[in-house]
Amino acid sequence: MRLYLFLAYLIVSATAFSQTKIKVACVGNSITEGRRIEAGKKYPDSLQNLLGEKYEVRNYGLGGRTLLKKGDQPYWNEEKYKEVLAWRPDIVVIKLDTNNSKPLNWQYKDDFEQNYREMIHAFKSLPGKRKIYICYPIALFKDMWGIRESVVKDEIMPAIRQVAKKEKVVIIDLYRPLLGKRDLAPDGSHPLMEGS
Repeated sequence: MRLYLFLAYLIVSATAFSQTKIKVACVGNSITEGRRIEAGKKYPDSLQNLLGEKYEVRNYGLGGRTLLKKGDQPYWNEEKYKEVLAWRPDIVVIKLDTNNSKPLNWQYKDDFEQNYREMIHAFKSLPGKRKIYICYPIALFKDMWGIRESVVKDEIMPAIRQVAKKEKVVIIDLYRPLLGKRDLAPDGSHPLMEGS
């Protein structure tokens, strides 16, 4: 009888384990959130379709947010940040870059690398192992809302490269694929569905 119960327990546990999906969290600003893109067609939705049913992809994007803790709208202060940590994702994709380039935020540029590393550590310190990816910003086609292409390209991207090197995380390059493709981001900084 004990052997039977033990075997039944193993079968139920193995079945439950095999049905556990790999959790993927997309953390970011309006580009992750999918500004101007209809529901079901944002980049985390496309990622879900590409990865298939063994994965669960969630969108934790929130427009206008900064990685800088002293920025005008720090992601750190949002309920979504608490939610994503509580979800304990297996894979994290972080794209929090362009809003930091605004003058009122970039005055704290000396904190950018440290704040980025702190966010990576917040995910690394969760129980279990996880893979973390950080993203280069998309190519910008005009300066708007205080977002400055020169700062993104010449200062933020090199800082992201340093963070990736120090933290041994992989960079996803969103910059080069959109170079010269302004029609995919007509407002200059937010890709349409095709660009996303």
